[in-house]
Amino acid sequence: MHQAESLALLRRVDQRVRLQLSPLAAAIDQQGYYPEEILRGLGEDGAYAALLPTEAGDGPGLVAAMAAIAEVGAVCGSTAFLAWCQSASVWLLRHAAPRAELRSLMTELAAGRRLGGPGLSNAIKHLAGLEPLRLHAEPCPSGYRISGDLPWVSNIGGGHVFAAAAAASDGGKLVFVADCDAPGVRLCDGPPTAGMAGTRTLSVRLDKVLVPAERVAAEPADFAAFIRRVRPGFVLAQAAAGLGIVQGCLDDIQEANLRDGEQNRWLDHSYQDLAAELADLWREAKTLAPQAEAGQVQPLSVLRLRAAVGELCLRAAMSAQLHAGAAGFLLSHSAQRRLREASFIAIVTPTLKQLRREIDLAEQAQPA
Repeated sequence: MHQAESLALLRRVDQRVRLQLSPLAAAIDQQGYYPEEILRGLGEDGAYAALLPTEAGDGPGLVAAMAAIAEVGAVCGSTAFLAWCQSASVWLLRHAAPRAELRSLMTELAAGRRLGGPGLSNAIKHLAGLEPLRLHAEPCPSGYRISGDLPWVSNIGGGHVFAAAAAASDGGKLVFVADCDAPGVRLCDGPPTAGMAGTRTLSVRLDKVLVPAERVAAEPADFAAFIRRVRPGFVLAQAAAGLGIVQGCLDDIQEANLRDGEQNRWLDHSYQDLAAELADLWREAKTLAPQAEAGQVQPLSVLRLRAAVGELCLRAAMSAQLHAGAAGFLLSHSAQRRLREASFIAIVTPTLKQLRREIDLAEQAQPA
């Protein structure tokens, strides 16, 4: 049953991507256009709801959500990243404390009626020993008062929500969900960036923002276990955006070969080689995703896959530009855009260097 649902979902997403997203890709990349209507439409298509738990346990699931994100990424990496932000928010709430307020918000996010981003980059880096938590929480009678700043949170704005982690004054740590419009929340534009201009990536400053207990997704006693539960699905869904970008690079290479195939055969990283690597990574992803949903995946396997996706993105994007030749220097050419998108996949948390560090530490910790 879920296979038929997944195929129907991908047909809906493919139609939306071809008819609505493709004409907007250049504006998203070069003008910083935020594709809000596309994100909401993907919710109507069921792209995010694929992650919702079902009573029978046989819904489309993480693999279908990843396939939808990749379908978007083949046309526009920025929009695929935004679809990941939305999907990750649903995934986070799926694993959150069973509170009515959070369940209601999860349903709204899954349908695309609310939009939001998971501002957990700081928390993930903190647990990796790379930086302290930037937000601080003071307990109050109705919940917590949160203060501090987060420099990079994507898919946020008026009417949106975001999740983040904070260090409590008693030494504990928690994950919460807040409204971007809440009193004390200030959203600030950052400097111009390459490859993410349309992702609505802003800095968030919080000044004693009230987060009621009903909006606490993970209490201090469950903080570390909560991050461990949600991270594999986060990373796999993010990898799907990179897999989609690689497919877009393959499309560019195939188009260039129709015009200049004789010369292009002298280049490294041919269409066939890259396509074979992409297929291998998809096979691995489809094996790991059900394990992540069941809470039984090996974190090291997920990290290795995510690193391999980042590396393949960089190779494929450079190859696509070389195959395009002089046209690849044009700002309007999709191969030029995919260079920036691939760089973003390699730099966004978890970055390629963070992944390699964690993989090395995990491998050293394994018994001989």
